[in-house]
Amino acid sequence: MRVALLGAGHIGQTIARLLHAADDYEVTLLDKNPASLAVLAAEGIATAQVDSDNRHALAAQLRGMDTVINALPYRLAITAAELALECGCHYFDLTEDVAATKAIKRLAQGAKTAFMPQCGLAPGFISIVAHHLATGFDSVRDVQMRVGALPAFPTNALKYNLTWSVDGLINEYCHPCEAVREGETIAALPLEGLEHFSLDGTEYEAFNTSGGLGTLCETWAGKVRSLDYKTVRYPGHRDLMRFLLGELGLKADQETLKDILRKSMPATMQDVVLVFVTVSGQKNGVLLQEVFARKIFAQRDARPLSAIQITTAAGICAAVDLFRAGKLPQSGFIRQEQVALPDFLANRFGSAYQQSRQVESIS
Repeated sequence: MRVALLGAGHIGQTIARLLHAADDYEVTLLDKNPASLAVLAAEGIATAQVDSDNRHALAAQLRGMDTVINALPYRLAITAAELALECGCHYFDLTEDVAATKAIKRLAQGAKTAFMPQCGLAPGFISIVAHHLATGFDSVRDVQMRVGALPAFPTNALKYNLTWSVDGLINEYCHPCEAVREGETIAALPLEGLEHFSLDGTEYEAFNTSGGLGTLCETWAGKVRSLDYKTVRYPGHRDLMRFLLGELGLKADQETLKDILRKSMPATMQDVVLVFVTVSGQKNGVLLQEVFARKIFAQRDARPLSAIQITTAAGICAAVDLFRAGKLPQSGFIRQEQVALPDFLANRFGSAYQQSRQVESIS
């Protein structure tokens, strides 16, 4: 399979290395940054310098490819999907942006190629897990999805370090959040719905953020009493972000906030990804609850990888691999919940989630 991989950031580089090491993919990494491309080119990965904002130049690189994997910022998702359709390529991305996903779904109507956005951790893997648990019940009452990418050693007041895209972080803190309440889909406010829980002796908080549950609201509306997604942080983070975005008015000046965070908050490769899903409902006449909980840790060997790199790259590589193997629809819009969890965990890329420490798991 000939793959055009857009974006040579931390996640894009990890995807490129994973697919290049497999025997089934001819990967060409596209980015405008020659320094980032040079690192991968030195490892034998094909690269091409192209400005992703230049539609004509990008289209020229996509023609003749089988598949486009988009690891660019979310604002470029619609453009990348449009060019994939124009060039007759299958399309996969990592976007958490709700508006972009809806636009891509419209593009996919009647398409001869496949379009599968939201293939990362959340949205992505979290939807696969929640759907798998929910379908094991005779009737489902509540679905709760909680995910956090957290520094292993928080040292600042926000108790946070940059572990992924600042653009994506602020985007999910500022936009309405889909949820199901009393069987109906609603728009909940970001940074609301604060709750606290403890796992493995560590205290956490969780609150509404946008985009994490993918298309599950549409899939399960009318079939569950409640369904929601919340981001996990260490206690106190939510209140400080509300102060910055609300009281200081930086929600209306997001570029300033992003610049402040980039300059003042160090990135870290020492992180942990927490996945926590609970589903309750009726099974054989009894009200039961099933839980799926994992912690995935950073890789600290010859080539360090953060936990968010591992989980995000594993998610999209597994989706592409399962598609190539014929285990997913071959055209039109593909939802994350169409991926079978056993297939995902058995996949050579998806197995990264199996190799994590299982706090509590399902068979």
